[in-house]
Amino acid sequence: MAGSDVTRQVDCLRGFREGGAMAHVAPTVTAIEIGELGERLSALRLRSPDALREMEQSLSRHGQLVAVVCNRQAGTVEVVDGFKRLIGARALGWSALRAEIHEVTGPAAKLLLWQSNARQTLTDLEEAWLVRALYREDRLNQPQIAQLVGRHKSWVCRRLVLAEGLTSEVESDVRLGLLSATVAREVGRLPRGNQEKAAQVIARKGMTTRQATRLVDQLVAAGDEAARAAVITAAERASTPAAERAPRRAPVTPGEAMIADAAALSFRAARLQARLLERPLVSLGPEVEQVVIGRLGELRAVVEALCRTLTQVGAMSAASAPNGEVSHGG
Repeated sequence: MAGSDVTRQVDCLRGFREGGAMAHVAPTVTAIEIGELGERLSALRLRSPDALREMEQSLSRHGQLVAVVCNRQAGTVEVVDGFKRLIGARALGWSALRAEIHEVTGPAAKLLLWQSNARQTLTDLEEAWLVRALYREDRLNQPQIAQLVGRHKSWVCRRLVLAEGLTSEVESDVRLGLLSATVAREVGRLPRGNQEKAAQVIARKGMTTRQATRLVDQLVAAGDEAARAAVITAAERASTPAAERAPRRAPVTPGEAMIADAAALSFRAARLQARLLERPLVSLGPEVEQVVIGRLGELRAVVEALCRTLTQVGAMSAASAPNGEVSHGG
C-alpha cells in the first residue's frame, strides 16, 4: 500500500474513531445464520473456559440480550465482538443470532473491536495481538496506530514488543489456558529460546503470577545457558520430596518409554488442536494451506492406526486380566 493511501486511510479511520462521517453510517441489525458468521478476528481474543460456561448459562436462561458486533468483508459477515456468545449459541444448538453489522473493512474492523471492548478492557496480550495485526496485516506504522487507539507511541511499541517477542508455543499455551495472559507477559521478557521451557515449568508447577515473575527474574539474571539450566532444574525440584529428587534420566524400560511417549504425544496433540482452532487454515495463504492439509492428512492416518492399536491392546489386556477386568493396581 502506498504511503499516501495509508495516510488517507488513517485520516478516515480517525474520523471513524472520533465520530466522523463513517460513524454516521448506521449498522444493520438482523438475525443471521450461525454458519454464515466468520471468525477470522477470533485469533485476537482469549476465551477462558469459565467465561464460556457463564455465557452459555446466561444464553440458556435469558436468551441473547446483546447483538454480536460484525463487519461485512469480501461477501462474508465476520464477527468482531461476541465470540463467547457465538460459541455458547453453538453449544446450545441455536441456528441463528442477532447481529449488528457494520459496513467497515480492514483496519476499521479492528478499530471497531477496540471500541467494542473499551469498557471491559482487553488483556495486555489481546491488545498486543491487535496492535500486531494493525502493524503486520494493515501496514500501519506505530505513530498511526497510536493515533487510532488514542494511546502514546511508547504504549504501541511496548505492545508490539510483547506480541513479537512471544513464541507461538507460548501463545498456544495461553489459548489452551495453561498460562494466564499476565504470566505470558512475564515469560515474554525471556529470549525466545528460553520461553518454552520456562512456560512448561510454570504450567506444570501451577505457579502463581508472583512465583512466575520470580522465576523469570532469576532466568534474566543468569549469565549463561548453564546458569539458566540450573535455575530451571531448581524450579522443577522445588517442593518435591527428597526421594523424588534424583537426576532425571531417559526411559530405560519399555514401560517407561511408552509412558514418556504417551505424555509427549498428549502434550503435542493438545497444542496442535489449539492451533487448529485459533484460526481457519485459509488464513495461512493458499500455498501454506495445501502443505498443512497434506500433513494433517498424513497425521490423520497415523492417529487412526494408533486408535485401532489402542483398541486392540485394550481388548487384549481386558481378556488377560482376572475375571476379564483390567487390573489397575492398588
